[in-house]
Amino acid sequence: MSAVAEPTYGEPVHVCHRDDLPETGAAQAEVEGRLVAMIRTEDGAIHAIDDTCTHAAVSLSEGELEGCQLECWLHGSTFDVRTGQPSGLPATVPVAVHQVSVDETGAVYVALATGRR
Repeated sequence: MSAVAEPTYGEPVHVCHRDDLPETGAAQAEVEGRLVAMIRTEDGAIHAIDDTCTHAAVSLSEGELEGCQLECWLHGSTFDVRTGQPSGLPATVPVAVHQVSVDETGAVYVALATGRR
């Protein structure tokens, strides 16, 4: 049995300010040429995942957020924004999850996942 390689991450890039994000929900950002869904959950946590649904190649940031589950608007696939794992069909392939950090001023930084999941 082979071990799954842990993802590696690039350098953190300033993406936005915490106040630029919806109080609860998702917004699209471009980070080093890659479309990313920036998500703030009800508890105030900020997450970043690839913004493209792995089932139908549409924007996930246009979907609805319930708890930590982001639903694709087209066919209803859901993804856990903490892990990228699909939690509802028809999607079966996870989306990449990126590291997020927020500094004391509220600046939001994203380090893109570069390794294999």
